[in-house]
Amino acid sequence: MKTPGEVIEKLKKVVGRRHVLAFLWTVGVGLLVHLPILLRDIPNHDGLGSLYFDQNMITSGRWFLTVACGVSSYFAVPWIIGLLGLLYLGLASAVLAELLELKSSLSIAVCGSLLAVFPALASTFAYVFTMDGYMMALLLATLSVLMVKKTKYGVFWGALCLAFSLGIYQAYLPFAILLCVYEVLLLFMDGKWTSDRKGLLKKTGCYLAMGVVGFAIYYILLMALLWIQGKELASYQGIGEAGSAQGEGILQTIRSIYVDFWSFSVRSHVLFQNVFSAAAIALLALCAVFAVASMAREKKWWKKIGFYLILFALAIFLPIGTSCIRLVSPGLTYHLLMRYQWVLYPMAAIALCDKCFSEKDDKARFAAPMQWVLLVAGVALVFCYGLMDNIGYSNLEKKYEKTYAYCVRLLDRIEQTEGYYPGIPVALVGVVGEEAYPKTDLTGGVTDNMIGLSGDWLLYTSENYEAFFKAYLGATLNICDVEAMGEIYYTQEYAEMDGFPGPNSTKVVNGILYVKTENQR
Repeated sequence: MKTPGEVIEKLKKVVGRRHVLAFLWTVGVGLLVHLPILLRDIPNHDGLGSLYFDQNMITSGRWFLTVACGVSSYFAVPWIIGLLGLLYLGLASAVLAELLELKSSLSIAVCGSLLAVFPALASTFAYVFTMDGYMMALLLATLSVLMVKKTKYGVFWGALCLAFSLGIYQAYLPFAILLCVYEVLLLFMDGKWTSDRKGLLKKTGCYLAMGVVGFAIYYILLMALLWIQGKELASYQGIGEAGSAQGEGILQTIRSIYVDFWSFSVRSHVLFQNVFSAAAIALLALCAVFAVASMAREKKWWKKIGFYLILFALAIFLPIGTSCIRLVSPGLTYHLLMRYQWVLYPMAAIALCDKCFSEKDDKARFAAPMQWVLLVAGVALVFCYGLMDNIGYSNLEKKYEKTYAYCVRLLDRIEQTEGYYPGIPVALVGVVGEEAYPKTDLTGGVTDNMIGLSGDWLLYTSENYEAFFKAYLGATLNICDVEAMGEIYYTQEYAEMDGFPGPNSTKVVNGILYVKTENQR
């Protein structure tokens, strides 16, 4: 067995300068941007019921999540969980620097910073109680591709990494797929399609085999653990329908993938929410096109039909690869924290430029101006995304403060209602009558798609009320079950009540305390 010192010396030979730079930039920028959420215990609506949560989500297909989150305990401790998550993300950034074959310090810094500020990460921070597990899943997804690229038995080791990544959170499968596509493209760009076609096909087959074997391992373990625990897959997010899209169904699913891909890319106000971020992305895209065109001219790709076939194949496949989770779970509703893979597009643009302008001396005349363009565009995009993240965090804090003040008033009204006693059954609908209160989410569409950070309230269900009263106000309410609430909601007594804070918004009917929070039915 090797001593700790010998292991460190061996790591020094494997870990290079670009890996260290990528790690430090990602962790450093991540701490700078996300410190507001790390230093405050501000829950979102799901966090209200997850102050302590063992993360046993096997019915959602996440059989390894409980182990991944167990490292930081099952308590929602933002600083510990967030720091651990950023460390995982920093390691993933180091892996990405290797996979993208980044050479210049500028490219490494911009790519590492983009990974740390992309809005999908802010949305994940809103669910801080599970954030470290998700970042471990992202790290494993990147490692699965690195195993195939760098190790002798890469298909096996990569498949294991992918299986455990899926066992934590299935949403990072597209991350691994897009990285595999980029690795195959690198083989083409390095001339393997003419000098070593057999090797190219073999390596491409290895990436494909890794994905198939990894998913098979994940599914076999999932079925075995479900059987051992006597459980079934839940219907949440369509996971119980996995693989059910067949015949005309799969054609409709593929169509919805293309629609969703372009809708999110262009109209979501996430990739670019203002003129500065739009200009930055446009500049990065133009630089990437120029880099590819320059390499095509230099290496005479433009004379080969295969070059155009590859471009056509990419245009067809990339939307599917980016949103492939819809093929696995047809009933999926995409949340922003499931869209982290979109960060790979600006990172790939930077990597292509880095590759182009570091290969040939005759491109030196383009190197300086292109590096300035990349620097300005990259810094602008990082700043815009970091600003967007903090707008979301600011709104989340306002949501909490507003919810706290609202619940203090509501609890006081409940306890002052004639006939109230501790433990009385309470019929409380989850919605808030927003018409009676000023709108505080003034983000102008910036956070509309940042689930967990947008909106005015933390309250969407009666369970949210119950958890908030218990954890933040020290009061225990005996909330009626959903079935009883459904019956009460349509009664005449409930319909005639005022919405809170109206004078007739609470009353006891047949031994049950009715609480009407909405303005209208």
